[in-house]
Amino acid sequence: MSVEQAILEAVRSLPADKQQEILIHATRLCDESTPGKPFKSIKGLWFDLSISLSAEEIDANQREMWKDFPREDV
Repeated sequence: MSVEQAILEAVRSLPADKQQEILIHATRLCDESTPGKPFKSIKGLWFDLSISLSAEEIDANQREMWKDFPREDV
């Protein structure tokens, strides 16, 4: 006897309200096992904004952000 046949026999022996509970649980298990929507790649996130940063600009911005770190007044 296969697992599928054993499950069918077990479900058939249950009252209707218990069969409904099993159906709800099986539906939930099916929903959990289906893959979700894939995440959007961030590679083209700003493509349509025509932003281009050079390595020098990034370095200059990092120096500006970190110039007062650590602060003495804290």
